Amino acid sequence: MEIDRSRTWSPTHECGRGSGAILGGMDFVFMLTRADQTVVDALEVLDDIAPVGLTHIGFKDVGLPPAELARVARRIREMGATSYMEVVSTTPAACLASARVAREIGIERLLGGTQIDEVLAILDGSPTRYLPFPGRPFDHPTKLAGSPDDVERDCRRAIERGCAGVDLLAYRATEADPLELVQAARRGTDGILLVAGGIGRPEQVRALAAAGVDAFTVGSAAFDGSFAPTVGSLRSQLRAVLDASR
Repeated sequence: MEIDRSRTWSPTHECGRGSGAILGGMDFVFMLTRADQTVVDALEVLDDIAPVGLTHIGFKDVGLPPAELARVARRIREMGATSYMEVVSTTPAACLASARVAREIGIERLLGGTQIDEVLAILDGSPTRYLPFPGRPFDHPTKLAGSPDDVERDCRRAIERGCAGVDLLAYRATEADPLELVQAARRGTDGILLVAGGIGRPEQVRALAAAGVDAFTVGSAAFDGSFAPTVGSLRSQLRAVLDASR
């Protein structure tokens, strides 16, 4: 498959790739998800959090039917935010079906899955950028198997194929230290390094920033109120995540 270099990601902030230094902040992607699926009242949540002014918002490919996901994606764009959809379906056919949905509803950043060539073929000619999982994702909620060497190799392969970067489930790892996987991924890609899944504390966010990560996701920890236990509202939780990412 010929590499489409137009799919490579262009960062909106300057990152010290490979050096571990962040010169700007990381992008915080708020995921409208709990238990690894999109919340059924996602539209109401978006209306509630609009005053926070988030610029990156996403959801999973499961939890709502495609027609409802389209409405959520449209609302995210109306808010002036970049839209993300993460594929957590567990069969190859379902993952490819979700890639088709992402293209149809105009998702800007498609995350997850491992069928790189097939997904890129589905997205060909669209503005949707693809960030697959490195390592070996399994189960639902999704966990991540694989060594740092596996992750670094997969990151290099993703960039060689023409992906915009990778979606690393570092804190869902079952066989390696999360930060060792992050460091391996940073060595393996000069595209966007997004870390998703299981991030729930400010110190984790700061560790990711120090490791040179470009973007990270938080969903359940904000909904549960556990990211900042001393504040009560979802808006306050999100503001606490933003503060930790700067």
